[in-house]
Amino acid sequence: MALSTVSAFNEFGVAVNPTPSTWTKVYERRDAVLKVVQAAFPAGGDISYKSHKIIGSLGRKTACRPVDDIDLLVHLHIDSDLWVQKYRDDSSEFLHRVRRVLNEYSPVRKVGARGQAVRFFYADGLSVDVAPVEKYTSGDYGIPGGSGNWLTTNPAKHEAYLAERSNAVGGDLKKIIRFAKKWNKAHSSRLASFHLEMMVARTYTALGGDSRTALRVFFDYNLYNLSVQDPAGCSGDLSSYLTQSNRDAANESLKAARDRADLALAAERRGDHREAIRLWRIILGNDFPTYG
Repeated sequence: MALSTVSAFNEFGVAVNPTPSTWTKVYERRDAVLKVVQAAFPAGGDISYKSHKIIGSLGRKTACRPVDDIDLLVHLHIDSDLWVQKYRDDSSEFLHRVRRVLNEYSPVRKVGARGQAVRFFYADGLSVDVAPVEKYTSGDYGIPGGSGNWLTTNPAKHEAYLAERSNAVGGDLKKIIRFAKKWNKAHSSRLASFHLEMMVARTYTALGGDSRTALRVFFDYNLYNLSVQDPAGCSGDLSSYLTQSNRDAANESLKAARDRADLALAAERRGDHREAIRLWRIILGNDFPTYG
């Protein structure tokens, strides 16, 4: 509960950010899975473990509470002859082999393949998605595409881009990303997480400490402006997964949020914090503080 709009946003910023204990659990879970991977694919094999990296929103430090999965990129080097003969044209077979071998070595009761990754399911709900990749000479990675193809990705470039944008705008860009994610989740999760992050990142030329105005700018700037390019140059237009009807629905959500943010900012200016907080809670969901 909060008596001012600023204090409500301050509370919300703390509430949505993963806690130190969450990060401790994330690292413990990562290390447990890595022991399995390293045992399953030792040095000298035709597929061997080389390196790993936490990717996704946890890797970019843009995750919101609650955290329910860890994306772990694992570079597994494939013997060159095996690559040419078996896996270069069939990433699904590579993924299935990784799953079979990890299942043999893992004490986790359920290990399953899910499109581009192998998932370790845990009873406490914090799963680990192992994305097995091969590293190209360009420095990019090939990741199973889900239908036998290979997609190109480079999480390090994505992290560097967000760091560069944060420095350029002079504000806590990742905090605004987390707020935008809570808005998206509260309104049908129409936008994919990475797409949404890149929308926020390209929105601002300058970013001060006023999160309320910054969110209003985000809603307005991206209304009818959903297309954004992958900054790593790997995936093209990140909005390409949206059908026209989904685009229309996303734009309707952005417009409603922009208009309601205008009302909330006006209420705050006239000192009606109860009304401002009520409106922001509609925008950002039930995790946003109530007035009082």
